[in-house]
Amino acid sequence: MPPESNRVEYESEIGVVVGSPLSHADEAEAERGIAGFVCVNDVTARDLQKTDNQWARAKGFDTFCPVGPRLAAGLDWRNLEIIGRVNGTERQRGHVRDMQFSIPFLLAYISRIMRLVPGDLIATGTPAGTGQLAAGDEVEVEIPGVGILRNPVVSRV
Repeated sequence: MPPESNRVEYESEIGVVVGSPLSHADEAEAERGIAGFVCVNDVTARDLQKTDNQWARAKGFDTFCPVGPRLAAGLDWRNLEIIGRVNGTERQRGHVRDMQFSIPFLLAYISRIMRLVPGDLIATGTPAGTGQLAAGDEVEVEIPGVGILRNPVVSRV
């Protein structure tokens, strides 16, 4: 937790790893271009996000956006679920069917703006339930079939 922020929050997200180059892709091509999925904790200094009027500093501190615990290939994106816990208590749960945009749509849309290359990571957004963290907390982001990403929260002085 950086001393520059008074409000650091967790955001449990499904991470999509690109497996083949995508440029101006349609949704079918985008779906074929998925290498696999990872758990993402899109940590955000929410107070800085609001005061800076952009997200670079709020999401860019060292140790923000941990990813893991492994890349899981061969999963059907239509069946993915995300679960977020803080100190063992479930705070977030969402399913891809509840997302505003499908994963292939997101990849296709992004590929119209910038070329996606193997290894690129797209975080898909977070379900309701984000919240503030404190030193000593432990965040878990779980995607069944992928694994559980566990992160301790510590203060940086």
